[in-house]
Amino acid sequence: MIRSSPATDPAAFILAQTTIATPPLTPEIKLHLATEITPIWEATEVTLTEMNLPPPYWAFAWPGGQALTRFLMDHRDWVNGKTVLDFAAGSGLSAIGAAKAGAANVQAAEIDDFAMAAITLNARINNVAIDLVREDQIGVEPRWDVVLAGDVCYERPMAERVIAWFRAMAGRGVAILMGDPGRAYLPQSGLVELARYQVPTSLELEDRTQRETIVWRLMP
Repeated sequence: MIRSSPATDPAAFILAQTTIATPPLTPEIKLHLATEITPIWEATEVTLTEMNLPPPYWAFAWPGGQALTRFLMDHRDWVNGKTVLDFAAGSGLSAIGAAKAGAANVQAAEIDDFAMAAITLNARINNVAIDLVREDQIGVEPRWDVVLAGDVCYERPMAERVIAWFRAMAGRGVAILMGDPGRAYLPQSGLVELARYQVPTSLELEDRTQRETIVWRLMP
């Protein structure tokens, strides 16, 4: 059953359609998450007919984001005291992890208003400060020490644009950290493995109940 919520208020929609939970790999962090994929997808489709919304990727803690965030929480030197961008941030999980790991400034980039509202709500319940960036960042001049990206290699056009930009930034000294559970368009070269995790998943979202997920550093 789809719970009703104001179609024009992203925060109200999120609060009506999610519950506060902790991802399996990052129990230190609380997020507004969907308990099942079908009800929130249907609710979004109902709203989509009026507002042209993208799917609610922000409502789930994807394996790449979980692994990347676990790595940051366990290896804080990567972000401690640094400026960080969480690219295509979704729920904001990795941005929150970076903030908790001591980053001096954290930005979360998204192009979906509902994702932006979710990041705001999730940052609030974790008592961290996240600066929101609403514009597409691909190709902009780097102003960060570290860029985080979880699960961004699932579509070829997106992956090709992102990886080219990432490599250019890596060549200028930016640390590019990616969490990936074996998506189809992950580059086949120029990657240094930093950590490997077994991430519990749902058969509603993935093709198995656990995915081996690797945290990579992308090189120029």
